[in-house]
Amino acid sequence: MTQDLSVIHLILNAGLVVQGVLLLLLLLSVASWAIIVGKWRFYSRTRQEADAFTQLFWGGSDMDTVLAGIPQQFPNSVLPNIFQAGYREFMRQRAESAHHTEGKITAGTGLEGVRRALDAAFSREMERLSRHLAFLATVGSTSPFIGLFGTVWGIMNAFQSIALTHNTSLAAVAPGIAEALVATAFGLVAAIPAVVAYNKFTADLKRMASSMEQFSSEFLNIISRHIKD
Repeated sequence: MTQDLSVIHLILNAGLVVQGVLLLLLLLSVASWAIIVGKWRFYSRTRQEADAFTQLFWGGSDMDTVLAGIPQQFPNSVLPNIFQAGYREFMRQRAESAHHTEGKITAGTGLEGVRRALDAAFSREMERLSRHLAFLATVGSTSPFIGLFGTVWGIMNAFQSIALTHNTSLAAVAPGIAEALVATAFGLVAAIPAVVAYNKFTADLKRMASSMEQFSSEFLNIISRHIKD
């Protein structure tokens, strides 16, 4: 008699441990793909908004106009959030100085306060951009081993079955071995997209971080011209 060695048949007839491993890998794969799609859309939108904001910022508009238009044009966008943090700190210090030191902001205190505000905003945005990337890295590194555990367990059961039946023919061994190897395949299916996506998103994150750092430096240079020694 021919045996049904299709993947679906092997999964349905696998042992409880192997089925549990396959279910875990399936859940990890679904979660990874949800994160991959979400991150891809988020990073694409972030780059588009950063380009649009950069054109607006360097397009000749004054900073008050740029600040006023952010809530409507760039709600909770990365680069505008950094600009808001720095410029609001500058405005706060200028308002305080107008009451206490005849409108003068010293370079030692004013510029340092703006720099701290920019750094804090940069850290917040980096944390938001890198959220869930660690999960992709974890899935990519552990899924093959989870699948390997299912494979080892399935092969152990196959050899135990051989020992009990004393049947060493290929027809008797094939179903157990094939069932075990399905777990390895599932582990690779879960791991490969997670690793590829993690590497791609990490490279994207570095480029965005570099862009944010460059903008912060240029913004500080502009602010320094308005701070009186």
